[in-house]
Amino acid sequence: MATEQQLSTDSKYDQYDFPTTAPESQPGHPGHTTPEQDAKVHQFRAELEQLGYTDRLDTLTLLRFLRARKFDVEAAKTMFTTTEKWRKEFGTNDLARTFDYKEKEQVFQYYPQYYHKTDKDGRPVYIEKMGKIDLNAMYKITTGERMLQNLVTEYEKLSDPRLPACSRKAGKLLETCCSIMDLKGVGITSVPSVYGYVKQASDISQNYYPERLGKLYLINAPWGFSSVFSVVKGFLDPVTVNKIHVLGSGYQKELLSQVPAENLPAEFGGSCNCEGGCEFSDMGPWLEPEWARPPKWAAPKEDKEADNTVQNEDPGYEKKDTEGQDGAETTA
Repeated sequence: MATEQQLSTDSKYDQYDFPTTAPESQPGHPGHTTPEQDAKVHQFRAELEQLGYTDRLDTLTLLRFLRARKFDVEAAKTMFTTTEKWRKEFGTNDLARTFDYKEKEQVFQYYPQYYHKTDKDGRPVYIEKMGKIDLNAMYKITTGERMLQNLVTEYEKLSDPRLPACSRKAGKLLETCCSIMDLKGVGITSVPSVYGYVKQASDISQNYYPERLGKLYLINAPWGFSSVFSVVKGFLDPVTVNKIHVLGSGYQKELLSQVPAENLPAEFGGSCNCEGGCEFSDMGPWLEPEWARPPKWAAPKEDKEADNTVQNEDPGYEKKDTEGQDGAETTA
């Protein structure tokens, strides 16, 4: 049985300036691992090193991939290598530093997606409003590719600086976020037009950013949604199901039991009215000087290139940047 302990770290990869003990007293979570699980972390890292990987091998990241695959090292290795291949093809390592979503304000008229303050556990709150989605109108402003690039950029920023700042402020390791998905205005007829994008976005989250969901509140769920979800639950992992709360229009009491009123935008029953709009404020510990630190990916790329010179001279070595590094935390 796992007991609370210090995170078993590797000095080569683990440089954390925030707490590394998870609040969940569950086996496999940092500070609550068994000797067998610690051994699997070492095995996982050693096998990845043999394949030539040098980035994102910190203990917190490896534990997330292992938890996502029930500590099956071979399955976790497949997930990790697939993720690294995707990161290279998508250009993920550069996005947080270079992506400029200049059309954001226009896009948000149809599909607001934003982080805003924290829940009662100290986790970042992520909000999506799906009722106004009109892809035809949005694609006159932006492209599906740029929408996905923005999504990935925000995942990278969740990993660093958001979660580390929240961990410092809470005094405990936080690796997940509290998500609110507002379904008000979503009808059956709108589903086909947005299904493709939503599926792509969901695939990115599940496949490449594992173990990032803390709680998910589906609010203003339309009539019949609960029945549909009860069928879907049969295909989901029980751990995931326990994180999802389907609520109708009377969601305020339950939502406010998780998110303090002063942190919840007024339109959802809270008392927060950020100047310029909560959806554009990006308020949270990651902007508070006491808790914020420069993210790892903000370092100039040229500073890293010299470190890679020897590795790049080896034709068998596949270059991988350290920017946006999950977990060294760096989160999905």
